[in-house]
Amino acid sequence: MLKEIAVENFTEIPNAINKGANRIELCDNLTVGGTTVSRGVMAETQKYASEHGIPVMAMIRPRSGNFVYNDTELKIMENDIFSAQELGIDGIVIGALTPSGSIDEEAMEQLIAAAGGMRITFHMAFDAIPIKKQSAALEWLIANNVDRILTHGGDLSQPIESTLDNIKTTISQAHGRIIVLPGGGINFSNAESIAKKLKVNELHGTKIIQL
Repeated sequence: MLKEIAVENFTEIPNAINKGANRIELCDNLTVGGTTVSRGVMAETQKYASEHGIPVMAMIRPRSGNFVYNDTELKIMENDIFSAQELGIDGIVIGALTPSGSIDEEAMEQLIAAAGGMRITFHMAFDAIPIKKQSAALEWLIANNVDRILTHGGDLSQPIESTLDNIKTTISQAHGRIIVLPGGGINFSNAESIAKKLKVNELHGTKIIQL
């Protein structure tokens, strides 16, 4: 099973890799859902991780709060993507929504184009999309070559054990066309059972490795 660990800074990287992390999601300010780290942190993380054969996904998010971004924020995100690409980061973690809770297709197209072939994860902005709109959102992400969706299956205030049915629905609709990456409340003690219940090969969490 592939274990993706979310970490805030470089100091955690060597131990995480040593303890079995298979992929790094690099994001600052985890208490607010993650924002973009500094270029320096990104550079050192990529250098170390590449030496150990571990891919790095960089969160591209200019601030906490909602996922509705104005033109200036999108320009900032675009520049951060260019910086990540220049440093050799393997992929980015992004998400942009309209005020009504649909995918902001124009914004996403801009960010995907900036990525220029990097791996792309659509983050937990997916869980902020109303359930009735998630099916269309999933199809759009597939059509636009997004690699995976990170989802808790509901609001993070709910334990993941209570949202597994929603994740199963997303996995069923995806039908292998996009990776559904469960996260939020998954740790080293419950990871195996959740993977078995969902029949997935990838999991995400801040405590998915016992550090």
